[in-house]
Amino acid sequence: MINYIWPIALVVLSNTVYQICAKALPGGLNPFASLTVTYLVAAAASAGFFFLSSRGGNLVREYGKLNWAPFVLGIVIIGLEVGFIYAYKNGWQVSTASVVQSSFLAVVLIFVGFLLYHEALTWNKLLGVAVCLAGLAIINYK
Repeated sequence: MINYIWPIALVVLSNTVYQICAKALPGGLNPFASLTVTYLVAAAASAGFFFLSSRGGNLVREYGKLNWAPFVLGIVIIGLEVGFIYAYKNGWQVSTASVVQSSFLAVVLIFVGFLLYHEALTWNKLLGVAVCLAGLAIINYK
């Protein structure tokens, strides 16, 4: 059971700290300058974790296994980062920005799962979409 729970717990913890950090960036700082530091630290940490998790592993050999996904992922992660940074700079509250994007993301991924991965599109999922959309209306009601 712990193997099922710990990855999600790590995502929740990491995303919580991520949101705090994104909100705490200085207002006048260019987000792309900030991201250069962020990704230098992430690259160094990733290399360190690689060597810790695969004793005697060969990083260059691992690179030979790459496909298109890590390259596209690198670009879209910048979109995620910059999107949140600008959302906070433009007045989004930390308590709602993530909820709103997560709700929209959940709706989109239900259809992505159905169309690309042939996952079942059940009535429960469609009801969940309706609940997410209703929740978005409620949370953004002024």
